[in-house]
Parts: sequence; C-alpha cells; structure tokens
Amino acid sequence: MADREDAPLGPPRLSAERVAEMRRIYEELLGIVPPRIEARIGAGSRLDPEGLELQEAVRRHFMYPRCFDVKTSQLMLFGILLALMGDAARLHALAARRAGATWEELWAVAGLAYLFRGLPAANLGAEIIQKLAEAEPRA
Repeated sequence: MADREDAPLGPPRLSAERVAEMRRIYEELLGIVPPRIEARIGAGSRLDPEGLELQEAVRRHFMYPRCFDVKTSQLMLFGILLALMGDAARLHALAARRAGATWEELWAVAGLAYLFRGLPAANLGAEIIQKLAEAEPRA
C-alpha cells in the first residue's frame, strides 16, 4: 500500500520514518519486504498504529531471543513452519541462509520436520532448498 495521503484506508498515522524503519528490519533479514508483511505494515499504520507497534515488539522479542543467534532462530522457524506446511517456511529458510546457514543445516532441519510431518514436509523443504540454491549467485 502506497504511503499516500489519499490511500483507501486513509493516511498513515505513524511517521514515514517509523514505517520505513519497520520495513528496513525485514529488508535486512530477508533482502525484501514480503507482500503480506507490507500489507500488515500499510494497513496497520493507518488503522491501528498502536496494535502494529505491539505486533512488531512481540515479533522482535520472540524472534531474537538472547540465547540464540539469528541463524539458529531462523533454522528453528524454518523447521516449525515446514512441519506446519506453512508457506512462510521459504522466508525463514532465506533468512537462515542470509544469517549463515549452510545447505547441510537447512537439509538437516527439513529432515527433522520429516520425522513429525512426513514426506510433504520433506518435499516442501527440498523444494525450498533447491529454489534458494538456484536463485543464489554462484561464487
């Protein structure tokens, strides 16, 4: 949603700087702002800026626990979402890779998800890993 004053949901009720800061967090983690997150930031900044700030605070708190580095947290989220067959598993695999995860680590996590979800999780994990590898620039 564009940050226009005449947007269908009205103007943003958060500063342009704060909205940009929220987007920057995702760009640093993923290299992009995924469409659903962009929609949540866009709609939330117009309809419920306090709720959006609370969502971001809770996300930040649980996604970056002090006891895990970013790579470990992202690998865990990849595995959880694979077991749930969630399409956001792709984003967390990408974030794990950007945080230094190896192909072997991603594969091992897909194997763990397979133990509890079966072949659908293994297939989804393999597909995600394959597509990430194909999209990654070669050294």
